[in-house]
Amino acid sequence: MPKASLTQRFVDRAECSGLVRKVDFFDSRLPGFLLEVRTSGGKTFYQRYRDARGREHRFKVGPASVLTVKEARVKARSVLASAYIGGDPQRRREQLRNMLLLREFALEKYLPFVRDTKRSWRTDETLLRKHVLPTLGRLTLDEVDAFQVTSLLRSLSTAGYSTGTTNRVLVLIRYMFNLAARWQALETKNPTTGLKTAPDRRCQRFLTSEEAKSLQAALNQDQNRTAAMAIRLLLLTGARRNEILAAKWANVDWENATLLVPRSKSGQARYIILSRAAVDLLKDRKKETFGEYIFASDATGRPSTSLHFPWTRIRKRAGLMDVRLHDLRHSFASFLVNGGVSLYVVQRLLGHAHVGTTQRYAHLSDETLLRAVDVAAKGIGEAINL
Repeated sequence: MPKASLTQRFVDRAECSGLVRKVDFFDSRLPGFLLEVRTSGGKTFYQRYRDARGREHRFKVGPASVLTVKEARVKARSVLASAYIGGDPQRRREQLRNMLLLREFALEKYLPFVRDTKRSWRTDETLLRKHVLPTLGRLTLDEVDAFQVTSLLRSLSTAGYSTGTTNRVLVLIRYMFNLAARWQALETKNPTTGLKTAPDRRCQRFLTSEEAKSLQAALNQDQNRTAAMAIRLLLLTGARRNEILAAKWANVDWENATLLVPRSKSGQARYIILSRAAVDLLKDRKKETFGEYIFASDATGRPSTSLHFPWTRIRKRAGLMDVRLHDLRHSFASFLVNGGVSLYVVQRLLGHAHVGTTQRYAHLSDETLLRAVDVAAKGIGEAINL
């Protein structure tokens, strides 16, 4: 191992004889700094160091055709300094080279994991495909920062997406990076740290009695009888879309007028109470289908995953373009509360795990009370005038 004072002149003139494939010239000034000279004429600077466990590493600083001796020595000194304070520059370089793109992590690691552990993984897949990966997918995990995440959320908001959507995107990215850290795929700070979800501006839309009649008429006219009956049952029960679309005949208890949901949104089983109108609807449906599922697709025999297209057609016909399918659940609760039913009973019928969720309908009961006292005041006024 020849030693030399690595000057620019020495590097320019250094050669390797034909007797060996390469020769290393160690710098007399900086420990471990060396120049590798090959018979091909190529020359490369390296820095040797030992990690915290005492293992020796050889860090490639760069080719002499690109770096001057002065530049290479500065870089080599930083590598040596990092090793002295407990770092491992070579391992860090390998980590950076092997760092996954966000797209790779999402498709190869995250989605396969949540398919087995998260019921709403399809929502995650949609959010990734439509919103996250087109913007951030080409970046490596350590390149994603808070500014880029914030810019993504701002662009979604500007495009007209609700705070519910932007909040779900933020929570998804946060969860992905938490998993990346847990799986040791990332050592840097989670880019969502310090970012807060926006206040959810819930827009409660309730059908009036007249609008409910218009909807009923539109349902009666629709050519997709399976979808129309499923939508009508949503309004009659206040059930969630997937609870109705995935319902099986085996889960209908005709005697007790209930529909079992084996696994609700809370993860627990629950019973949907069926009114006489709902039971009659199911009896009519029973005459039309012979499969396992109540609302199976005529084409596949499997339950539909969405009612998007028929619902868009039906609400347009009914003149209710601002009404979402989930608003039928709100309307069911509205009719209950305005009919004098207690919030506790509404909670049970909707299958809310916490009464706080049902409290959003409390103002409806206040409106009912106000109408009641107005009736009393009117009666009292007429009596006084008499």
